[in-house]
Amino acid sequence: MSDHDHHHGEGDHDHDHHHHDIDALEAAVLTISSTRDVDDDPAGDAIAELLREGGHSVSVRRVVDDDFDAIQTAVSRMADRGDVDVTVTTGGTGVTPDDRTVEATAQLFGKTLPGFGELFRRLSYDEIGTKVVGTRATAGVVDGMPTFCLPGSENAARLGTAEIIVPEAPHLTGLARRDAE
Repeated sequence: MSDHDHHHGEGDHDHDHHHHDIDALEAAVLTISSTRDVDDDPAGDAIAELLREGGHSVSVRRVVDDDFDAIQTAVSRMADRGDVDVTVTTGGTGVTPDDRTVEATAQLFGKTLPGFGELFRRLSYDEIGTKVVGTRATAGVVDGMPTFCLPGSENAARLGTAEIIVPEAPHLTGLARRDAE
């Protein structure tokens, strides 16, 4: 088999590249916060709303304490459930001492998706300028489940979900699943 068979480019092979896409995902939305609850969670609301508008379901919606072990346990449980295709967290991606989401989730990543954070910061630059250096938004694959870690602001949650997660999660999930088999 040639290299071309393994790496599809543009054009004729594009349909092959997307045949593993999962059109209707079951998502978990985890808000990382020690002060919010599900009734006061504009960022989580925005993520759930945009996922549903994109044709996906939100099967888990939780607020997780801003604690390393709590975050890691919650994300790990989502991967273990079997009925969650993708997890989106919001909050805990900044630079304050209690921002622990990136550290907690990164240890679970079998693969990292650096392009997510790079693209998120590029898109965010138009809204917040050089303040993007303070966001560590990241993504990776946890046991075949893409996991996206967004900042806690509603604007950031909307941007990342609408512009990146909704268009790319079905494809990434299909690929990650195939990898996990």
